[in-house]
Amino acid sequence: MPKLPVISGNQAIRCFGKIGYQVVHQRGSHVRMHHKSDSTRQPLTIPRHKTLGKGLLRKLLRDAQLTIEEFIKLL
Repeated sequence: MPKLPVISGNQAIRCFGKIGYQVVHQRGSHVRMHHKSDSTRQPLTIPRHKTLGKGLLRKLLRDAQLTIEEFIKLL
């Protein structure tokens, strides 16, 4: 299994946007995203920080039903 990349919140927002998530609203530095067509995918809350923690990124990938390999291809 490949390692998780170190990315910023803005990079994560762009990547999840490529698979159909869209920004619903923002409060402070946290952006809320929902999937356009697939209601089985969980909504995501992504902070616009310089780097995302590995645990948070792993949780976001699990909620979006993505593997690490699929996510790396989106970068």
